Amino acid sequence: MNRQSMQSLVAQCAISVMLVAGSAKGDDSVAVSDQTPPRQYTFSWMFAESDSMKPRGGATSGPEVQLDTRTSEAFAGLQAAGLDDRERDRRAILAMAGDYRTSFDFIETIGFTEGYQPRAPYQSWGTERVYVVANEPEFVSLQHIIVMHFLDADGFESDAMVVKHWRQDWQYEDAEVHAFQGRGAFARRVLDQASQKGAWTQTVFQVDDSPRYEAVGRWTHASGVSYWQSDDRRRPLPRREFSVRDDYQALYGSHRITITPAGWTQEEDALKLVLDENNRPSSSRPYLAREAGLSRYDRVLDYDFSAGDEYWQNTGAFWSRVRHYWDALYKAESAFSFVKSAEGMPMFMALFGMAGEDYESEADMDTAIAALLASYVTIAPLTDS
Repeated sequence: MNRQSMQSLVAQCAISVMLVAGSAKGDDSVAVSDQTPPRQYTFSWMFAESDSMKPRGGATSGPEVQLDTRTSEAFAGLQAAGLDDRERDRRAILAMAGDYRTSFDFIETIGFTEGYQPRAPYQSWGTERVYVVANEPEFVSLQHIIVMHFLDADGFESDAMVVKHWRQDWQYEDAEVHAFQGRGAFARRVLDQASQKGAWTQTVFQVDDSPRYEAVGRWTHASGVSYWQSDDRRRPLPRREFSVRDDYQALYGSHRITITPAGWTQEEDALKLVLDENNRPSSSRPYLAREAGLSRYDRVLDYDFSAGDEYWQNTGAFWSRVRHYWDALYKAESAFSFVKSAEGMPMFMALFGMAGEDYESEADMDTAIAALLASYVTIAPLTDS
């Protein structure tokens, strides 16, 4: 893929598209049609001007998808009797793999500043396949890849748009984490024995495999329900925020992942945190607002993800070496930072372009990746915040 094509793809990646609702169709699936007008709902601000609280996001639509409302084999498997705690946890993590229609809803619920006015909520949707990259007794890695088709005003369906999305790694009883500090900076933190016992660390990575945040939590299982609750951690601003906001520097909060019979959800509770130049909370006004988020992953039937399969097959070897770069950095360095863009080139765009190139050997890939990332990554001691 040439640079012009990659830039076009990345531009498409930035498009936010609206979730469209549908009606029931049989016992095992739900039809979601592009012909049904979007229905948007928010809460907590019934006295706000309606126009000011219209959710932001995109307005594009896609072809009909069939929701699979049956209880999945993965969910049934994690509910099986006689499993030890670690294996049941691992099955819950693996249950997140599969094919999904995704929806994302975020809204500020509380303001902490004088004269506070809530910002418009955010809503978007997509279709993505979650691949199992690694499956070991104490480690699981899942890669999300978006595959979307868009419909124009005449109902013409576009070719597949494929975007490598985020990744999540899960480690059992991890001994340490690299905690996000702010402004692209991370610092190693050792976990005490009590924090490690029975816990799983979820490490979330950006679309270019650079780290986003790590959180520690435990799974809870009961008849018919399994969920993981994280601790409170700093997190970088997501694209939906840093592209439009510059008045705060980090999110601070937790999230809960719940496995359902037909998919899974992620609920988020975060404070919008203002940091000083040393990544310490502002002494005068550390918090702007509290935000609630809900992401739904609903299983779909018979959606064509073949373009995503092809992309992952063609680029998987390259991305494995990018993961190797960050794994080595994590092990070797107690503190590091990185910038999103260098010399006008965003890191994710540069790496996406490299993923489509040919390399003579794995060593050549490693050399090229290290040379590129040297412009973005800095190894340096950090001041504790």
